[in-house]
Amino acid sequence: MSVEQELTHTTFLQREYNFKHTTYNDEISTMSAIRHGDVEKARHIIDTFLDDGCGHLSDDPSRNAQYMFVAGITLMTRFAIEGGMLEKDAFNLSDLYIQKMDQCRTSLTDIRALYEQASLDFATRVHKLQKNNVYSKPVLLAVDYIYDNLHYNISVEEVAREVNLSPSYFSALFKKETGVSVASYIRNMRIEAAKNMLQFSDYSYQDIGNYLAFSSQSHFISTFKKQVGMTPKEYRIKHFSTNWRN
Repeated sequence: MSVEQELTHTTFLQREYNFKHTTYNDEISTMSAIRHGDVEKARHIIDTFLDDGCGHLSDDPSRNAQYMFVAGITLMTRFAIEGGMLEKDAFNLSDLYIQKMDQCRTSLTDIRALYEQASLDFATRVHKLQKNNVYSKPVLLAVDYIYDNLHYNISVEEVAREVNLSPSYFSALFKKETGVSVASYIRNMRIEAAKNMLQFSDYSYQDIGNYLAFSSQSHFISTFKKQVGMTPKEYRIKHFSTNWRN
């Protein structure tokens, strides 16, 4: 990865999570509990709420907690959608918890308790959706590895090495269980991530393409259009204003 790519990657992470000190790996590790429907791990999400590494959005402690609550719920919503939750259900749940938070007024204790409840609720709902989609351990490990490394150029050989299988055996196993090739799955996940970023952020099309390891902006646009049926610009115009939650 070049210095420019590393810089772009770091800038994205800082803007995406708005945390001053919390590392990307720590944040992904905690919030991934939502995407995996891991209820026990989701219990630890509360540990990152209002800690020393979180963003400072207001000098007023109560207002800062409210802002951070909304930011955290937004992340939970996005990870829940990636975990298989329907968008309308995830957004309805998000709205419900934000409305409940608004009723907490100035109680930091109540806001913190509600944040913990929300993380467990999202994780539990995703878990129920995923419990019938059972993959073998190598495929589960591969899916996690691909998800965590979408901003790199990932090869089949690299993923196979991570799960300790030969490329040929791993490729056959992965396609048998998921119904698509490894390369297709990686491309699909990149497009899903791009859709998420187009809906829920104001990153430029070029930045999104670079971040998700597309070789060029034109490659990103053509791949996205082939997969989704519209350009990234058309997709953002259609979805951003209706799906973004302040």
